[in-house]
Amino acid sequence: MNDPRHWTELHEGRLTAMIDIAIAAGRHTLRYYQADDLDVIAKSDDSPVTVADREAEQLTRRLVGERFADDTIQGEEFPTQEGTSAYRWTVDPIDGTKSFVCGVPLYSTLLALEMDGQPLGGVIFIPALGEIAAAAIGHGCWHASELPRGADATTVGTDLQWASARVSKKDDLGRSVFVTSQVDSFAEQGAAAAYQSLEKQAWITRTWGDGYGYLLVATGRADLMVDPICNAWDVAAVLPVVVEAGGRFTDWSGQVTAQGGNGLGTNGMIHDAVLKHLAG
Repeated sequence: MNDPRHWTELHEGRLTAMIDIAIAAGRHTLRYYQADDLDVIAKSDDSPVTVADREAEQLTRRLVGERFADDTIQGEEFPTQEGTSAYRWTVDPIDGTKSFVCGVPLYSTLLALEMDGQPLGGVIFIPALGEIAAAAIGHGCWHASELPRGADATTVGTDLQWASARVSKKDDLGRSVFVTSQVDSFAEQGAAAAYQSLEKQAWITRTWGDGYGYLLVATGRADLMVDPICNAWDVAAVLPVVVEAGGRFTDWSGQVTAQGGNGLGTNGMIHDAVLKHLAG
């Protein structure tokens, strides 16, 4: 397996572009992070959106379009831009907007790349912490914890100090760290008992969720991250990151998909045990 510095020739440079574009979009959000005058708008489902979400997604679409004009681009804030190539990009400019508007640094910028509907790679970037995980199918998952300050955000990916990212080796749910985004979302899906069961069984439960929770799983600092409700843009990037770190990502039925409406990322060793709790 080769780290991202060796991905430059793969898929006509798309995998290294994936990293650089995610970094550029994520860094753009920092212009608004902890701003006193940040305007927050409620969408039709009452979830919040800000100018930072929209501008970061527009930047992503522009940067992808400049290099790969024939590719499809889908995201959370704007309609899908259909392309003619086999490639599709999926962006969530700010995953964890509630954390972002509260000035909490545990939000992420997510970017995924697929070909013919199959995952090729994904990036989880935590702009306020300068932490990033990037994966390419067949080439592993890689982690960097410090981005060079002042570097050009569109050329920094191949200059990072990458280390291999691996999930934990815990095989006992009773010793595990369980993370999720928002507890009451389990009840919204009629799964309050599943949450209570997992919380009782796990060693520690924390709401270090959204994309950050999956990054913790991929780097071995948490053992399971559970999403009762998610869209494709919430987890398309997560799937290759967790899998290439040696873990498993599925929906609650056990299917390997970003389209299931819910999600579970684990170190793999406890995955089936967690699925039993969710099925109950």
